[in-house]
Amino acid sequence: MDPRILIFDSPLEAAQACGAATFKLLEESRRANGRAVFAVSGGSTPRVMFEWMAKQNFDWGGVHLFWVDERCVPPDDSQSNYRMTRESLLDHAPIPAAQIHRIKGELPPEEGLRVYLAEIISVLGENPVFDLIQRGMGPDMHTASLFPGEPLIDDRQHIAGAVWVEKFKQHRVTLLRNVLESARSTFNLATGSDKADPLKEVLQGSVDPMKKPAQIASPNTFWYIDRAASAKL
Repeated sequence: MDPRILIFDSPLEAAQACGAATFKLLEESRRANGRAVFAVSGGSTPRVMFEWMAKQNFDWGGVHLFWVDERCVPPDDSQSNYRMTRESLLDHAPIPAAQIHRIKGELPPEEGLRVYLAEIISVLGENPVFDLIQRGMGPDMHTASLFPGEPLIDDRQHIAGAVWVEKFKQHRVTLLRNVLESARSTFNLATGSDKADPLKEVLQGSVDPMKKPAQIASPNTFWYIDRAASAKL
């Protein structure tokens, strides 16, 4: 088995291990660069990780938090990735407000994108390199808000984009491939039996990110998965 594929007995153990590795990497980045820049994803599995992280004694000074993607909904909407992160982590961890850089989903998609791009550039410059991007994978092999067949998957120039997700009839703002591939490290957290077949296809099938966006990877990419998700590997 590839040493970058880490298998745990339960979703909770996978989430906790990913959270612990996240703390270690953020601390290393802060020690080397004076700060750490981290992008997170939404979903039920990251919630478990964030809830665990919120209970740990970690110094959040100098850690800048961004989002991989966001639905174009208000920040208090039940579908908001920001709301999930706030409820599970931000309300409990002492992260300075100036270091929290959310995507303003309440704005029209192109306006929300423009504001988010300015936020990213203000911290990371015109060619942003995140210290760590935490991602997931849907049963359809999508990652971020890049779904199979999305033309923006081929965009290697721009930092982020506004997308219409036909499957959910919803506008979203998402980081794009150039930034996802440029990250110093990527931690993919994927759990559950519904991920078994797609995970096999992503990790062991032919390489085709247009059909399998979860194959988009940075050079230092690790998978944190549970036994159910690993069943077909």
